[in-house]
Amino acid sequence: MPVLDKRGQKNRRRARIRRKVQGTAERPRLSVYRSNTHIYAQLIDDLQGRTLAAADSREVGETENRTEAARKVGELIARRADDADVEAAVFDRGGNKYHGRVAALAEGARSNGLKV
Repeated sequence: MPVLDKRGQKNRRRARIRRKVQGTAERPRLSVYRSNTHIYAQLIDDLQGRTLAAADSREVGETENRTEAARKVGELIARRADDADVEAAVFDRGGNKYHGRVAALAEGARSNGLKV
């Protein structure tokens, strides 16, 4: 097997995760996209192809650092999930390692009552 670059490794992780994770109306997929500066989260019903709720770090205002912004995005997506009558979600880390900002987003969502 050839040596993969970082992007190739991330794409393999993403494909492996998406084979296993599927969102429904009762338990949508909490999809996370992480760029260098911002982090985005969506609650997706894969059966109907609908986005139930979304949040991103551009909405939370000024924060001390990007990890704190990710935690606030997690709290915001949990509040919006509650408005959409969603109690639990399956976590789709999008090929990212569960560490740093991705983990902070999940913890923020859990702290506001979303079962991830």
